[in-house]
Amino acid sequence: MNIYPQEIEDVLLAHPEVLDAAVFGVPNAEMGEEVKAVIQPLDWRRAGDALTERLRAWCETRLAGFKRPRTYDYVEQLPRLDNGKLYKRELRDRYWEGRESKVI
Repeated sequence: MNIYPQEIEDVLLAHPEVLDAAVFGVPNAEMGEEVKAVIQPLDWRRAGDALTERLRAWCETRLAGFKRPRTYDYVEQLPRLDNGKLYKRELRDRYWEGRESKVI
């Protein structure tokens, strides 16, 4: 199925506790890939399991099941280029390291 990360990012960015978000595919042994969300929370101290549960509930009412992130990670700041564009490759490469194929 085609999944458009921008749609998922837009839903996550609408959550009041999310400052920035990146969504991309990561390896999944069973399905090949799964949807991963990397979140820059508005308040870093609130990052963790409780925020993950709130984000899951938020996405459950706004996204189809196959579009919802299966896993969430948190960073203090997402990498951006000088022009402000999100540098997803830097994030994505961490999860695909040591794999023969990558989604680019």
